[in-house]
Amino acid sequence: MNISIRTSDEMRKFGSRIGKLLVAGDVVVLDGPLGAGKTTLVQGLGEQLGVVGAVTSPTFVVSRIHKASTAGLALVHVDAYRLASGSDLVDLDLDHQQNAVFVIEWGLPYVADFTDDWLEVHVSRDDELTDVADPASGLRDVSLVAVGKRWQSVDLAKLAQ
Repeated sequence: MNISIRTSDEMRKFGSRIGKLLVAGDVVVLDGPLGAGKTTLVQGLGEQLGVVGAVTSPTFVVSRIHKASTAGLALVHVDAYRLASGSDLVDLDLDHQQNAVFVIEWGLPYVADFTDDWLEVHVSRDDELTDVADPASGLRDVSLVAVGKRWQSVDLAKLAQ
């Protein structure tokens, strides 16, 4: 499935729609170049989950755990860019988190060492601004790939609405 996104607000809303589909233990893997809007997508997802605090990039700390504000789901946000292997992801001991969803940026090479089921979100970006007031604007083509039994019955077409 492919979706076109033009602004950072649209990317946040898209992340929110993904958040509506998630249950404890779900893994979302984000792939795309720097500045493509991956963290913006995670911000929308975090808003939908109702996590505590601002969602920011975990680039320099590798992972951030955003606690649930109520009885909802926590968000474990990982930047796997600097990891050397799948065992590095496992060594972070993130899977001990109860009642959480996992979002892994740059995680495609490692996710199979972490789980058998995940949602891949691939983002590509056109560098031309579509909204001068929004420096993060620009056409993004987003494609989704559902991997594993968990995602077989999920209607991803809902995300395009």
